[in-house]
Amino acid sequence: MTGIADGSAGSVGASAVNGSAVVGSGVGGRGLEARRTLVRSARVVDAGGSTADGWVLLDGDVIRAVGSGPEAPTADEVVDLGDAVLVPGFVDLHGHGGGGAAYEDDSFAAALAVHRRHGTTRSVLSLVANPLPSLVGSLAQVRSVMATDPLVLGVHLEGPFLSPQNKGAHNPDFLVDPSPDAVDALLEAGSGVIRQVTIAPELPGATRAIERFVAAGVVVAVGHTVCSYDQARAAFDAGATLLTHACNAMPGIHHRAPGPIPAAVADDRVTLELILDGVHVHPSVARMLLAAAPDRVALVTDAMGAAGAADGSYTLGSLAVTVSEGVALVAGTDTIAGSTLTQDQALRNAVTLADRPLPDAVGALTSVPARALGLGDHLGRIAPGYAADLVALTPSLEVTRVWGAGRAIG
Repeated sequence: MTGIADGSAGSVGASAVNGSAVVGSGVGGRGLEARRTLVRSARVVDAGGSTADGWVLLDGDVIRAVGSGPEAPTADEVVDLGDAVLVPGFVDLHGHGGGGAAYEDDSFAAALAVHRRHGTTRSVLSLVANPLPSLVGSLAQVRSVMATDPLVLGVHLEGPFLSPQNKGAHNPDFLVDPSPDAVDALLEAGSGVIRQVTIAPELPGATRAIERFVAAGVVVAVGHTVCSYDQARAAFDAGATLLTHACNAMPGIHHRAPGPIPAAVADDRVTLELILDGVHVHPSVARMLLAAAPDRVALVTDAMGAAGAADGSYTLGSLAVTVSEGVALVAGTDTIAGSTLTQDQALRNAVTLADRPLPDAVGALTSVPARALGLGDHLGRIAPGYAADLVALTPSLEVTRVWGAGRAIG
């Protein structure tokens, strides 16, 4: 691609959009004091492909134009990244913390800072199962952060509507059925904050709960479940559109009892989360999922407090966790308790362990998760009108610079 693409033309792998705001994300048009920054890079890559000698014009918190070659618009600042690879900011649908902090803590700025340094520009903050009053308090805390931080997209309630038989690193004492009263209490407390919820579809009242959450604008995921293939299909027909960390905390694929994984792969409405850390899912299985559901696998971290921090003792909700050589386990067990993954490492793993072409790998961290949240027309691509979220990588895919909503954040 050469020349200029602005709000009336295409760009790197994407068509232009009208630049209207992403509700609740802080993405909007150019303000009176907005600063125009021109970012040049040897390669610009998103899910649509790769462009050599590319440039991107940031205008406030949106991308105003993209192109390649020496001709480019004037700007207040020019950043020449040399041989860097420039990609959209990473979107993490599922993470519990980092930098020694958890998203249930009174302050979790350290966790956000760790992941932003590693390229995650938009985060959904995952909460483990806790008593409903505790969850309500966490929702209020996240609400206060969202009021000033447009990069926090909301909360993922991974609990409490999970199967006791596949609870993973969730306290079984805090698991409850998705009764109308419980669902309504969380929706009331989390209005405008709850972005995603995980539900085991075999629980009493699950179908009604899925429909209720979807009607309220919440993305519903199937996960932490012992459900059958047919139960998973029924959940997707009721409106669930995600599979929480595919292959983990759910039945494996059996040739006569296929379970939820094939049900998700077969349904084009469903996005599959994948923790690509080499621990949660064997690389051969990751390759199979990525090939079977192209453009529908979203790489997530499921990171807990030890991401970006040292091995040692931590907590995940109310449970003690031991981290050794970067692997987190519920203390005294062999149950995996989240990961210590960051999204840039997931990108490198997608290329090296899963053999994905770079545009496909980038898409699994950007456009696919953005689309799963219903934000695919404003997040996750390098195109006019999209959020000014960018990550500069070395040729070996190490993060060097990060912009979120047009601001340098790492």
